[in-house]
Amino acid sequence: MRYVTSVERLAFQRGIELGIQQGEQIREQRGAQKGEARIIQRLLTKRFGPLNAETLTRLQTSPCEQLESWAENLLDAGFRSFRVERA
Repeated sequence: MRYVTSVERLAFQRGIELGIQQGEQIREQRGAQKGEARIIQRLLTKRFGPLNAETLTRLQTSPCEQLESWAENLLDAGFRSFRVERA
């Protein structure tokens, strides 16, 4: 078995810690995106009825920034003429 120096062990441990942190950040971002999409979906469904597959897909695959913009548009438009437009 190859000898592993203390520097190599520390570097390996630091790499593991960074990987864990990145994984947690990705999970947090995905959770936020799913939550925002779910809220917008519920609001749209309540106002307009069942959503078509294209709209659902667009909600589920859009980044948080786009979802936040749509949520603000929902409030500004008062639901009158809201459309989930292509990003």
